[in-house]
This record gives sequence, C-alpha cells and structure tokens, in this order.
Amino acid sequence: MAFYKEIVTKAVVGKGKKYFKNNYSIEVQDKPSTILGCWIINHKFKGYKVENKVGVDGSFDINIWYSYDNDSKTSVINKNISYNDIFNVKVRDDATLSNDTDIIVRSLKQPTCLDVKLENNIISFDIEKELGVEIVGETKMKIAVEEDEEPWDELTSDSDIDESLNDIDEIDENYLEKH
Repeated sequence: MAFYKEIVTKAVVGKGKKYFKNNYSIEVQDKPSTILGCWIINHKFKGYKVENKVGVDGSFDINIWYSYDNDSKTSVINKNISYNDIFNVKVRDDATLSNDTDIIVRSLKQPTCLDVKLENNIISFDIEKELGVEIVGETKMKIAVEEDEEPWDELTSDSDIDESLNDIDEIDENYLEKH
C-alpha cells in the first residue's frame, strides 16, 4: 500500500510571452536621401518583480546607415534605445510572487527593424521583438511512497570479472573486415 509525501521544490509556476511592435524616430543633421541599412545590436534585458506583475528593463543599440547630399555621401547614426515593459503573467497553482521568486527573461525574437521612413531630417522606424518570461518559485508536489524495499542486486567481486576475462581464448582482429 502506498502513502503520500509532500516535497517542496522550486519549479516554473508562471510562464508567458509577449510580442511588441514599437515606433521610434531619430532626427539627423543631414537630410537623408536613402536608407541603406538598419541593424540592431547589444540587446540587454533584466526581469524583476513589480507587485503581482513582472517588469522587464532593457535596451538595444540601433544603427541606421543612410545616404545624403543626393546620394553622394553616407553616414551612420546610432542610438541607444531603452524600454520598460510590464507583463501580467498568470501564476499557477495558487503560487504567489514572493521575495525568493526568480524571474527568467528570454528573447524569443531579437529586436528587428521592420520598416524605415524618411521625412525631412527625421528617420522613423518600426522595431519588433518578442520576450518570454518564466517565474520560478516554490511549489509543493505530492509523491507516492512505497513501503516495500526494492530487492538488492547481487554484486560480483572484481576477481570474478578478472577470471571471466581469462576465459577468452583468442581475439580475431580482422573480425570486422570479414563481416
């Protein structure tokens, strides 16, 4: 007959993801003629607890390469963009966000530039990203415990193993070539 015990352990008690599409703009000195490229680097982020929600502070650098002066000159403008996003992650099994709760944030889709538009000296661009959040907290598990002990395995001594190796008469080194 089995009986049950409760084990307290850390496990994922909440999980969610969120897609973001944001518009930003940068004013430049020169009047751009053409956008030649746009790339994002140095994406950094950190999650933290905000009451019963999860906050994520992050930043990334955007670099926009453009031509100006009737496409005769080029320049690259870079800007660090910071963000703060709040997640309302559902917590499972009556778990609560406590001081020992761990917040794990993953970038499911790195920030990517979707569209860039020019208007006089202003470059506006759309950035998309997707973040995933996991909440790791204490939870209880019930396990069935059997009272019967498993049988013991019979172990052989090392000398028994050595004797079985002596029983090998001959090794055919060309066995694999023959078969």
